[in-house]
Amino acid sequence: MKVLVTGGAGFIGSHVCDEFLRNGHEVIALDNLLSGKKENLDPRVRLVVLDIRSPEAAELIRTEKPQVLCHLAAQMDVRKSVEDPSFDADVNVRGMLNLLEASRQSGVKKVIFSSTGGAIYGEQDYFPAREDHPTRPVSPYGVSKAAGELYLGYYRAQYGLPYVALRYANVYGPRQNPHGEAGVVAVFSKRVVAGQGCTIFGEGKQTRDFVFGPDVARANYLAAQSDYVGAANIGTGVETDINRLYELIAEAGGSSLKAEHAPGKPGEQLRSCIDASHAKKVLGWEPSVQLAEGLKRTLHFFREQAAGPMRARG
Repeated sequence: MKVLVTGGAGFIGSHVCDEFLRNGHEVIALDNLLSGKKENLDPRVRLVVLDIRSPEAAELIRTEKPQVLCHLAAQMDVRKSVEDPSFDADVNVRGMLNLLEASRQSGVKKVIFSSTGGAIYGEQDYFPAREDHPTRPVSPYGVSKAAGELYLGYYRAQYGLPYVALRYANVYGPRQNPHGEAGVVAVFSKRVVAGQGCTIFGEGKQTRDFVFGPDVARANYLAAQSDYVGAANIGTGVETDINRLYELIAEAGGSSLKAEHAPGKPGEQLRSCIDASHAKKVLGWEPSVQLAEGLKRTLHFFREQAAGPMRARG
């Protein structure tokens, strides 16, 4: 099977490429390399450097005719989406439509969409949230991901294009970019390894559901094998507040420094936690790496990266 992974040189995308390679499939990565890195990729993956909004990206799909499109490329920074909603929509909505048009024209058999299980629900009515929870995003990023799911529903109804929308919790792990992707685990890990202090925005009582990157990659592979069409939460169902997260990372990294606090950022939710029992039922997926173990592996990656980037594919 031929698989095209957009954002394939990024943090999650490169793990998705690895998962399909491990299972014997041909993989093409499409990435503009603004935050993705060539060194994240296995040498067997063919990298094509393009923007998902470009005519060339659509032509790549029409020419290569992949059976599966794993769409991970996105503007994924919630804070940036608040600062520039037009740019967020341009990448996440217009870029996706460019790919979907090419996909239905070239006979793609399934689209696996990286949605969000944190930002799409907004401030939750109950915890953990199931897929039938109302979607009330409080950031343009969440709005653009919700729009992506609605467009997938349209392409399914109009053209018969099957899809799975994987609603990720907060993904962390090796290869996460502490600058371009704004992941709090990556930010803390890099600074702890460097012996630097960390800043928590707000009181630190905001909670998140942290899920390990390679576990998320496995969800993409299972979704491609499944006949299921629709949305599925990919998370752990466990809430961890940011104060506790820092304590765990500092302890694992051998740091005695206390975190400083700064004013909270607009567009961020107070609590977020999702129920992934539906994914177990329809995809056969459940998380396999607990937070403490995942943080150890992540810190190991950042130590290796500090020792020399070529050692740190992770």
